[in-house]
Amino acid sequence: MANLISKSRNLNHFFLSSRFHLLSLLNQRSSRTPSFTTVAGGGFIRPTAKFSGHIFRPERYQSNQAGEQLSTIYYEEDGHHQNTHENQDMDFPGGKVPITPQMKFISESSEKRLPCYRVLDDDGYPIPGSIFEEVSKELAVKMYSSMVTLQTMDTIFYEAQRQGRLSFYLTTAGEEAINIASAAALSLDDFVLPQYREVGVIFWRGYPLQQIANQLFGNKFDYGKGRQMPCHHGSNELNYLTVSSPIATQIPQAAGVAYSLKMDKKEACAVVFLGDGSTSEGDFHAGLNFAAVLDAPVVFICRNNGWAISTPINEQFRSDGIASKGVAYGIRSIRVDGNDALATYSAIRAAREMAIKEQRPIIVEAMTYRVSHHSTSDDSTKYRPVEEIEHWKTAKSPISKFRKYIQRNGWWNDENESEHRGDIRKQVLQAIQAAEKVNKSSLTDLFTDVYDKLPLNLQDQEKSLRDAVKRSPKEYPSDVPI
Repeated sequence: MANLISKSRNLNHFFLSSRFHLLSLLNQRSSRTPSFTTVAGGGFIRPTAKFSGHIFRPERYQSNQAGEQLSTIYYEEDGHHQNTHENQDMDFPGGKVPITPQMKFISESSEKRLPCYRVLDDDGYPIPGSIFEEVSKELAVKMYSSMVTLQTMDTIFYEAQRQGRLSFYLTTAGEEAINIASAAALSLDDFVLPQYREVGVIFWRGYPLQQIANQLFGNKFDYGKGRQMPCHHGSNELNYLTVSSPIATQIPQAAGVAYSLKMDKKEACAVVFLGDGSTSEGDFHAGLNFAAVLDAPVVFICRNNGWAISTPINEQFRSDGIASKGVAYGIRSIRVDGNDALATYSAIRAAREMAIKEQRPIIVEAMTYRVSHHSTSDDSTKYRPVEEIEHWKTAKSPISKFRKYIQRNGWWNDENESEHRGDIRKQVLQAIQAAEKVNKSSLTDLFTDVYDKLPLNLQDQEKSLRDAVKRSPKEYPSDVPI
């Protein structure tokens, strides 16, 4: 079999163009130049390089551009060379396709895995040569204190569920940096379509702690009037669409929201969160394809935390994670350390800017680890080692890493830590006590907010339910007004 040799480019770059090189793209054009910090030999240097709109690889190769990636190609067989010119290609809808006499299958995977963008090492030191967007003292402290708030809130609400005061709860343990850093990188004009582990995002946007408690208890002050499961938050005012229980339904919806923003010429994008398990759903593939074809300004943030409940990622897909899937759909992508708040913040800021300015979708794969059980209905020690969980909980904690960074800068100390944790614990406990004292929403609210005029079948259902409550009042909650 003849061996293909290119004089100008390596074919692996053409066929496997999913590799992105963060540092090599800093000389590209950018209409906006955020400030960045590089680290060289432990010192801080302000570079002149711009944070490019083309910071991620791969660029989207259209079919008619693909042939331009190769110059003259030679085939080697028995020491003789056969010259094949660029004009030997196939006219096909969508563009020209280069022709080759060789039967060459594209490899199912690259020899090397996609790199993971990181700024801070495990001890909170910036990695020499790392490039990231600067954060002010005020922003850094707010990010860290919000991560601690999220951690404290999760601990107390989880305990409340175990005490029987809540019916269900999901924590964000181990994924606090993804929640807070991504939220900090977005604008309030951006529409967020969450999965169910993003309470930190809506909290950052101004969703009150008391309202979080109201939703968990499903009382009459809950925006959803108690009609959703706990942890299914939503707010029209904050452009945060209500969580939907079925996995991955928010992904194609995000493509639609983004396309609407595009049609209205808004300086905003849609941001959709998903887990690694969502990539096994058809909605994931439909959503990515719609977004790519429509050039919709949407950022797909995948929390690759290693487990889809009890299913490990090696049983979830054979590809190199999620970022590698971008090239198949023609979507630019990056893999980032989701336990590194600075890296996550910088990557999401860049992704958002590209999505809006270039009107294109972006995939951000955030590598992290779900330290907690999947939910209060799960016991993860049944399918993974306790030692593995403890390692990620301690040695790889995103909160500990970022605390070391801000303390080293003189922005935080032990006194601040103790005071903040004490205050937040009091606030969460007070929110729970207040939410518990409030009655549930009225029975009537089960049937409202869908139809302008209640149809006859729902009127019959409401009457039937009221009759059942009257017949057996002790079988129904006493705090639900009839």
